Amino acid sequence: MEVPFLDLKEVHADYADELKAAAARVIDSGRYVLGEELAAFEREFAAYCGVRHAVGVGSGLDALALILRGYMGLGALAEGDEVIVPGNTFIASFLAISGSRLVPVPVEPDPATFNLDPACVAAAIGPRTRAIMAVHLYGQLADMPALAGLARRHGLLLIEDAAQAHGAASEGRRAGAFGDAAAFSFFPAKNLGALGDGGAVVTGDARLARRVAALRNYGSEVKYHHLFQGVNSRLDEIQAALLRVKLRHLDDDIALRRRVAQRYREGIRHPQIVLPKVVHEEQHAWHLFVVRCRSRDALKQHLQARGVQTQVHYPVPPHHQPAYAELRDVRLPVTERLHEEVLSLPLGPSLGEVAVECVVDACNAFECQP
Repeated sequence: MEVPFLDLKEVHADYADELKAAAARVIDSGRYVLGEELAAFEREFAAYCGVRHAVGVGSGLDALALILRGYMGLGALAEGDEVIVPGNTFIASFLAISGSRLVPVPVEPDPATFNLDPACVAAAIGPRTRAIMAVHLYGQLADMPALAGLARRHGLLLIEDAAQAHGAASEGRRAGAFGDAAAFSFFPAKNLGALGDGGAVVTGDARLARRVAALRNYGSEVKYHHLFQGVNSRLDEIQAALLRVKLRHLDDDIALRRRVAQRYREGIRHPQIVLPKVVHEEQHAWHLFVVRCRSRDALKQHLQARGVQTQVHYPVPPHHQPAYAELRDVRLPVTERLHEEVLSLPLGPSLGEVAVECVVDACNAFECQP
């Protein structure tokens, strides 16, 4: 059988009527930007994350960038300051930093969890360091207690890139509630995905929330009166209404993702396929199920021949991208090895048992010459 990597049509099938009703409600309202649906979603998402404020914006990248710009406006960051960031991440983490005229300082991850290694962060802290950007990669929380301790000792901001971690939790606290501020993406493939693009900033800092809310709207709090040089980055009413529906189903969807991940972890038994390490089950929202294999390309071809779609997140680390030629001499051997070995298996709340067993069987049937 064919096993899709992620079938969004099937993901939405169980609550399609709710989504259509929400869209119709917005259409009938005549209000499409910065209306009641967005205000309601911001309240509901802030409550879900366990923080006081949420500000809907146009994308996850914008959410990260507006956090940084907001803190620059508040005097906590200045042009040229350094932000420690994992080398093993999507390029958006870097783009938000450099696009704000700050300096990304990439460091190595823990090779078992793929997330920031606090020891590497500690070693990278220098006189110009002003912030740590902790990426909860693939849906698993970074080591936030250790990173928070470092941030406190050195007087640094702690920013969560939670673009892949909606619903990940530890000891009753969800992603977004550990740092000074957090950025979420609502790209359609995310655990909480819109039917278009979108993002949000969440924070307990009222001053930052107010600044970001103005920056996303041309720097304006009152129409045609502009306090700051802002941008146009607003989560629109239809996407907010759709996200309100999906937020109500998020925990159930994550439970289904965890069931699939558990079956993979129990069933895949191949000496060349390294399964992801899970520190605590509740800390992982399973946005992606990423294995490692030294013969990654051969495994990908084998699975494709068996009808199993896979993806590589991500084939080239940011510091090796032409966009960051200034980092070409940076050496991150753990990061670079991960990017050569990682492969994402199909994962989603709509993936049925038969499809899951097909993936397990296909992985276990992999044959590769040493």
